[in-house]
Amino acid sequence: MAWLSRALRVAATCPPPVLGPRALTGRAGPTTEKSVPYQRTLKEAQGPSAVAQGPSQPLPSTANVVVIGGGSLGCQTLYHLAKLGVSGAVLLERERLTSGTTWHTAGLLWQLRPSDVEVELLAHTRRVVSRDLEEETGLHTGWIQNGGLFIASNRQRLDEYKRLMSLGKAYGVESHVLSPAETKALYPLMNVDDLYGTLYVPHDGTMDPAGTCTTLARAAAARGAQVIENCPVTGIHVRTDDFGVRRVAAVETEHGSIQTPCVVNCAGVWASAVGRMAGVKVPLVAMHHAYVVTERIEGIQNMPNVRDHDASVYLRLQGDALSVGGYEANPIFWEEVSDKFAFGLFDLDWDVFTQHIEGAINRVPVLEKTGVKSTVCGPESFTPDHKPLMGEAPELRGFYLGCGFNSAGMMLGGGCGQELAHWIIQGRPEKDMYSYDIRRFHHLLTDHRRWIRERSHESYAKNYSVVFPHDEPLAGRNMRTDPLHEELLARGCVFQERQGWERPGWFTPQGTAPVLQYDYYGAYGNQAHEDYTYGCLLGDEYTFDFPPHHDVIKKECLACRGAAAVFNMSYFGKFYLVGLDARKAADWLFSADVSRPPGSTVYTCMLNHRGGTESDLTVSRLAPSSQASALAPAFEGDGYYLAVGGAVAQHNWSHISTVLQDQKFRCQLIDSSEDLGMISIQGPASRTILQEVLDADLSNEAFPFSTHKLVRAAGHLVRAMRLSFVGELGWELHVPRSACVPVYQAVMTAGTKHGLVNAGYRAIDSLSIEKGYRHWHADLRPDDSPLEAGLAFTCKLKSAVPFLGREALEKQRAHGLPRRLVCFTVDEKVPMFGLEAIWRNGQVVGHIRRADFGFFIDKTLAYGYIRDPSGGPVSLDFVKSGDYALERMGVTYPAQAHLRSPFDPDNKRVKGIY
Repeated sequence: MAWLSRALRVAATCPPPVLGPRALTGRAGPTTEKSVPYQRTLKEAQGPSAVAQGPSQPLPSTANVVVIGGGSLGCQTLYHLAKLGVSGAVLLERERLTSGTTWHTAGLLWQLRPSDVEVELLAHTRRVVSRDLEEETGLHTGWIQNGGLFIASNRQRLDEYKRLMSLGKAYGVESHVLSPAETKALYPLMNVDDLYGTLYVPHDGTMDPAGTCTTLARAAAARGAQVIENCPVTGIHVRTDDFGVRRVAAVETEHGSIQTPCVVNCAGVWASAVGRMAGVKVPLVAMHHAYVVTERIEGIQNMPNVRDHDASVYLRLQGDALSVGGYEANPIFWEEVSDKFAFGLFDLDWDVFTQHIEGAINRVPVLEKTGVKSTVCGPESFTPDHKPLMGEAPELRGFYLGCGFNSAGMMLGGGCGQELAHWIIQGRPEKDMYSYDIRRFHHLLTDHRRWIRERSHESYAKNYSVVFPHDEPLAGRNMRTDPLHEELLARGCVFQERQGWERPGWFTPQGTAPVLQYDYYGAYGNQAHEDYTYGCLLGDEYTFDFPPHHDVIKKECLACRGAAAVFNMSYFGKFYLVGLDARKAADWLFSADVSRPPGSTVYTCMLNHRGGTESDLTVSRLAPSSQASALAPAFEGDGYYLAVGGAVAQHNWSHISTVLQDQKFRCQLIDSSEDLGMISIQGPASRTILQEVLDADLSNEAFPFSTHKLVRAAGHLVRAMRLSFVGELGWELHVPRSACVPVYQAVMTAGTKHGLVNAGYRAIDSLSIEKGYRHWHADLRPDDSPLEAGLAFTCKLKSAVPFLGREALEKQRAHGLPRRLVCFTVDEKVPMFGLEAIWRNGQVVGHIRRADFGFFIDKTLAYGYIRDPSGGPVSLDFVKSGDYALERMGVTYPAQAHLRSPFDPDNKRVKGIY
């Protein structure tokens, strides 16, 4: 018998250790002897197999939807398609259900994660596996509700758990923060000497992958769907329509083809290979992930599953034993993904896995004398931002992704399968799935191998790290930099990363803080960076309190309010919509009336058919021109210049492109994001400063708010727009790339005597929330309507002009708003970041989406959507009549609700009235 403690010793001294009934070689190749739910091995599969015998049933000639891959996501997607009434849906599995990565998954389901959307997705998965499937089929999926226990070995980790507990109250998820003594009473075998506390969620549990997928397949088949095993896909046929748009036409297999307009790539680790068949980039990598299964442990029965995040280890109850696994900083990449790999495993590398044994023994000391029954080391797919890849691929209409689940495919499968089914049927999911949407990645990154590898490694290595509000990646940096990057770096800029772009976060007075090449946290023979200034500054952000540089950001904000600040916003997306049908397209795309005279600029939203907000942006009307320039293309008909947030530029581009294709508008969408920079000068002194730089009259009469014109700045032609995103008098300068540095330097020189300072996006976050301006994908998302968000003024509902989403808004207005976005202020100086529970008259009515500290009003501000617990519409009277409190980490703070921004509610400052 081999003990875990012995494994620690032999792993360091001699390869290979003998553990249980077989020897481990430490090779990266597949193992041919293992203790698994299936008896077939990879070695046997390489001989005559079920694959060679043909598919499990005849292929149909046509299908409305073809799902590729019979793992968790494939089965969940097929089930939900069938449940939503889709006929003619087919799932193709190259071997047998679960044979890729699903069969060896641990099957853990934790209900609380630091994302409101993921809490909703997890809740649906739990309903499907614990209730719905059994009611529909009479079969038990193997669900076991044994509870979940999160371990906190430091104060920050416990703070994170308290945040989760508060969020859970908004969703009815029962959870309890336990003391070490209470934890010991719940789990007697646990060492609690080094604990700060734990988070116990009694309704967490464990799923059986084989039982769940088999039941899903049976339930889908009962509704008319087909599951065809032993049928490898060999190709995707693509057609190009009359408008030059690529669309799915058919799926080719070893046993024939299926004509279909829709393919769903749920192939897991093999999703990239399936994507290549269709010319679609799938940014994920395959890595080894391992756990060991112990012998019987007396007293472990009915114990909750455990996640000891700080030790990077999990303990899954497996009858009267435990499965022990974790995530390490030096995972093994599966460099050559084999298409013959089915029910296969790799040999366990003890040099990599040893750290998890140490953590497990520390947490449950009885493991030191417990034998190991089997080892499981299989492939899993990981993505650059630790989020799944879902939605329609921008390169190919009708080709959907449901892959890259970062070892969470079982627990997210039900929720994501349902949303993917909605996506396919109605063009958009029901929930806000932007964080999972493949269109979040810029097309320059999705096939950049170094970026994908570095970022995916970091997502694996930090899988159990505390999720701090202002964390930034260290991997894959400096991919996209604007012309001012070096200039700002020399001035102390501490950069943030958004979709490859380096954008200013804040400015340190303590010298430069360059982002260095990724060091893989010292893994794979890399030398970890020492005395890394950027890393140290980022480390200061690892807190749920105010960071040490809180006062630095305060100075940037107050300088903007009292004098002026310059913001480099060059990473913004900058598009031109031009052509004969551009006006028709603009009327349909944008909720506001943007067809105003040339020279006007309009703040507007773009909606989906459900009335949800896909974007907020500014649209500037252009005059036709036969001469192209750096600031406008030559075009006939109508033209518009669009400025959108850089982090969501690809999402905007894809949304607009899809609408243009669906409506068959004859116009062009041109991306000039890399060709133009963008500098914004905001504050009471902005007019005085810019009057020295620009050759134009900047008076209110000559240059009103929400207008734009071509002017010269320090001799360079630029497009100036009078706009504000912080609630001050100000202008944006849209500058040709080659002129960015001289124009910026001229602005800084002119501003020296007026108190002009550099400021970053941390200041923008504070200033904009203080003014009450929305941030897309924070307090404004695809499942939020502009009416709910207080943006009715952006909707041309008083006109007769149809626009995308109008019918949904009219229906919502007629029936009353089911929820409403409310501004809250908290008098006590306490940091909030979002996810705090909102209490009204002693009941939880929602949670905070976005929060920050407002330095001018010297209060914490928070925005969140509230509902009426009775289920009725949320009126303004309902908002005004409540007594509110916000719960932060289990502590409630009295809060004031506001129907208008508490800062400059009459908008005098943006008009230049001080």
